[in-house]
Amino acid sequence: MTSAASAGSPVDGLLATASIVLSLLVAGWALVATLRHRAPDRAQFAGLAVLELALLVLGLMALLALGGGERPGEPGAFFGYLATLVCLPPLAWVLARMEPTRWGSAIVCAVCLVTPVVVVRLQQTWEVLGG
Repeated sequence: MTSAASAGSPVDGLLATASIVLSLLVAGWALVATLRHRAPDRAQFAGLAVLELALLVLGLMALLALGGGERPGEPGAFFGYLATLVCLPPLAWVLARMEPTRWGSAIVCAVCLVTPVVVVRLQQTWEVLGG
């Protein structure tokens, strides 16, 4: 029964996987820039923008499922993770713009390494009820 609940989760699937992979790719790019003593570049900011778009679509899918009558297992934690998730890329962008040195790239890297963890936690808080 857990697998049936997982299959129906609006925050699980191809979009969540793509968000995780994209986040890790941007983190890798930012790590290389950090190690090369480079400030954040347009590719990092573009990656953050695409990541934010994917996370907003993921959040919209969750909200549509809520409107359709589905409920997360832990609503409080779920909404906390959802709010955090959609705020992470803009936060990284702002902080990296404020720090136009290698540390700006380190900020992008750190935030992009946290993002997959938050996506997985979002999935786990949705599926608790189904388990």
